[in-house]
Amino acid sequence: QVQLVESGGGLVQPGGSLRLSCAASGFTFANYGMRWYRQAPGKERELVGRITTAGSTTNYIGGGRFTISRDNAKNTLYLQMNSLKPEDTAVYYCSRGWVNPDYWGQGTQVTVSS
Repeated sequence: QVQLVESGGGLVQPGGSLRLSCAASGFTFANYGMRWYRQAPGKERELVGRITTAGSTTNYIGGGRFTISRDNAKNTLYLQMNSLKPEDTAVYYCSRGWVNPDYWGQGTQVTVSS
């Protein structure tokens, strides 16, 4: 079955960096666009960005601080986050699908705090 498993979250100080990973299985990863979302406490889930099968990306959040990439040979999606701010604190989720996401991971917590 389709599985998406995020990892790499944790506690980081403001200005720090994290790289999140999303390990995909149960489908042909290279054939699907992918997305990153996040949900902060008390807020709605928001789209961080997405990536096509060919690796073209569209970012909606981060102002250039976030970079989405993928390694189709490893069936893994990445989110590199730099210059993190306290307002980036959220649970980060990956999902499958360029237009309409149909599967989601369980999320990984990112906390930005001194």
